[in-house]
Amino acid sequence: MRPLSLVVVSTALGLFGAITFTLCILWDLALPSFSMLRVWELALPGFRGISPGSYALGLVESFLYGVYAGVVFVPLYNWLARSLAARPGPEGGIRAR
Repeated sequence: MRPLSLVVVSTALGLFGAITFTLCILWDLALPSFSMLRVWELALPGFRGISPGSYALGLVESFLYGVYAGVVFVPLYNWLARSLAARPGPEGGIRAR
């Protein structure tokens, strides 16, 4: 089994966060009565309402949250995959008890 790539997974998660943030902002603009602005204001430091500057800040922060998730997840996954695969078992993975 090949380990996950830190750069690929972190970038993919960062882009996922940025795309999701953009879609949510578009949702807020299209349906203001179902707005998620309060959620973004709580989750993203410095984000205040929908303005070009606030959107850019939220976009960068959303991307960085995704990158952070990848930076934490990939080493944990790779370490666990190596550790558990090293154990003898019927399928070369986790041994059934």
